[in-house]
Amino acid sequence: MGDSLAFATRAAAAASPTSASRPANLRLTRRGLLGTGLTIAFALSPLGRKVWAQGGEQPSLRAIEGQVEGGDTGDAFQGFAPGGFVRIDPAGKISLLIPNIEMGQGIHTAEAMLIAEELEVGLDQVTVLPAPPDEALYKQPLLQSQTTGGSTSIRSTWVPLREAGAAARTMLIQAAAQRWGLDPAELLAARGVVSTPDGARSATYAELVEDAAKLPIPTDVPLKDPARFTLIGTPAPRVEGREKTDGTAVFGIDVRVDGMRIATVSACPIFGGKLGSVDEAAARAVPGVRDVVKLDNAVAVTGDHYWAARQGVDALSIQWQEGPNAGLDTDALFADLKAASETGKPILAKEEGQAQAAFDAAPKKVEAVYQLPFLAHATMEPINCLVHVREGECEIWCGTQVPTAAQASAAKILNLPPEKVILHNQLIGGGFGRRLEADYVAQAVEIARQVDYPVKVVWSREEDFAHDLYRPAYYDRIAAGLGEDGMPLAWIDHVTGGSVLGSYLPTGLPDGTLDSDAVEGAAEPPYGFPALLVDWVRKDPPVPVSWWRGVGPTHNIFVVESFMDEVALAAGKDPVEYRTALLARNLRAAGVLKLAADKAGWDPAAAKVAGEGRGVALHLSFGSYIAVILDVAVTPEGAVQLKRAVAAVDCGHVVNPDTIRAQVEGGLLFGLSAALYNGITVENGRVVQTSFDEYGQLRMNESIPVEVHIVPSTEEPGGMGETATVSAAPALGNAIFAATGKRLRSLPFVPQLSAGS
Repeated sequence: MGDSLAFATRAAAAASPTSASRPANLRLTRRGLLGTGLTIAFALSPLGRKVWAQGGEQPSLRAIEGQVEGGDTGDAFQGFAPGGFVRIDPAGKISLLIPNIEMGQGIHTAEAMLIAEELEVGLDQVTVLPAPPDEALYKQPLLQSQTTGGSTSIRSTWVPLREAGAAARTMLIQAAAQRWGLDPAELLAARGVVSTPDGARSATYAELVEDAAKLPIPTDVPLKDPARFTLIGTPAPRVEGREKTDGTAVFGIDVRVDGMRIATVSACPIFGGKLGSVDEAAARAVPGVRDVVKLDNAVAVTGDHYWAARQGVDALSIQWQEGPNAGLDTDALFADLKAASETGKPILAKEEGQAQAAFDAAPKKVEAVYQLPFLAHATMEPINCLVHVREGECEIWCGTQVPTAAQASAAKILNLPPEKVILHNQLIGGGFGRRLEADYVAQAVEIARQVDYPVKVVWSREEDFAHDLYRPAYYDRIAAGLGEDGMPLAWIDHVTGGSVLGSYLPTGLPDGTLDSDAVEGAAEPPYGFPALLVDWVRKDPPVPVSWWRGVGPTHNIFVVESFMDEVALAAGKDPVEYRTALLARNLRAAGVLKLAADKAGWDPAAAKVAGEGRGVALHLSFGSYIAVILDVAVTPEGAVQLKRAVAAVDCGHVVNPDTIRAQVEGGLLFGLSAALYNGITVENGRVVQTSFDEYGQLRMNESIPVEVHIVPSTEEPGGMGETATVSAAPALGNAIFAATGKRLRSLPFVPQLSAGS
């Protein structure tokens, strides 16, 4: 689960401001952080092309300082395009600014490896810093924003960060060559030292930085041949691993500043409801309570510590304006989806051949309906944000996947220029897409503007569940027309659900426009179908929705891969053999399927053990191919016992194989928790589930061995943070069918199995 586990070791003590001093990383001044003297900084454009100083000079220390702290960049930055990823000071300190935030996925390590590989330094020689909010400097090309999400980080930075390191190395070598009167091509760089091949002359990067800073920055630098990689492709420990192990790592909820108070919140539990009236008397009588702050749809209580604030909130007497959704329930939501699927106007996503005509003429037809529930993010670190609003400026400490969006939200509320909002991004104890939203930052700013001290807002677990932005619910009708040989002649997938993109975009998604996320994984299957039709009916619920780990593919791949097993059964074929027959033109997909089957010992002729089964799932998502085979046992009472998982991955170039394995292991377990136990339900406009006792997660004794086999590849890197999460539900559903003969077409599985036992 990534940083959720590291976070959990210290969560209990996080919310009490018992120390008047800030953590070490917050006590650093700009000068202390960057050192003194000249600094080399290297920049990249949003599209990965180098855009350097127009006059051939590098940004000054003042300009770089401003970027680190989020302050005014000053005149020194004029004439510059996107700014620095590499810094080297005369004292020998090498700092790498990493554009994506660390939330357990290992990105600080992987992206540091990209720079360090070309810079010719080791990870042990560098300090890794999170990039400050700056859309122009750190906007990544795939998402067109300074955002960490969608398994895009390595795909976006694979070339640009290597170019940054290569440019730095080139200039340092050139500085040494000029000093010694030699051809740069005669010199070598290794471990932060430039030398002649015989070692007769050498200089550290620190000794060369002043000369290098005077050189024009190269516009085109060659990158290393992958055959010469010394870091990329090798196992590397996490750069933040020691701090997470010894408890000194700073997550958002850990931050403390002088004079800070703690706040917690009660927002209207009904979707769309508002605050009516509130009796504060009992809350203000609680020892340690400082203030009661009213918002449009919520009340916050601030206190000397979390317990005082929580007792204060619990003591409030609140009357809510419930609004139009007070009678909303889950059955009505799915009835609306069903009606929309059957009568709504579909938006075409993909059509190849005459799918409907081929289906109508097929000698055999297979049809099914699948339903998926709303899902909460349920991160280990609950929502939190520390804000100090002062005259003319605001300072924020939080963990966010969208630093510039959070900064902009605060600036708009306070009517400040964005540069007057200083945002310190922290390690995140589990994101899963929840922190792609800035709603909690906006709420904290609204609270902090009404008090005269720094206030850390911490949501209770109940508040976290009740006011999440959920993965949408879906209702899908899927069908296949088969020939006499049992192979597909037509594949038709009708998807119905809300638009996450429409909810997320500030301008919304115009009616009639396809939300590609809604059909991702369905519109581009790895299989060769003679005719294909995929469309989408948009039906936005009155429930707030947003991105969830695995986004569209978690929904669509469950449907496609489960139904693929149904079609194989109708054809009388083994599921792996049936899939393989449809992959003649997709060698990468065929390769991971064969590797997973071989490593798992898949044998259609093997004797079946009663109550045991294995399931397979194959897909392409986020630029990576993955096949997972899962073994389970199901007891007569309907309890599912996970036994073993084998995964084969082709994600192109591998940066850190340890990270790949960790992401497959963690992502698969995260997805299995959701498939077994998770679903958000609504009664009377309120979310029913309030904590982990009602929204189960796999326990340690339920965890299983996960074998991960990585296919060597020279293809462009794919994403890995979400691929295994996508695989979990279909592999599990197919394994349950193999064990029980029951085809479960809705999630979560355990309530259905228990009810049917």
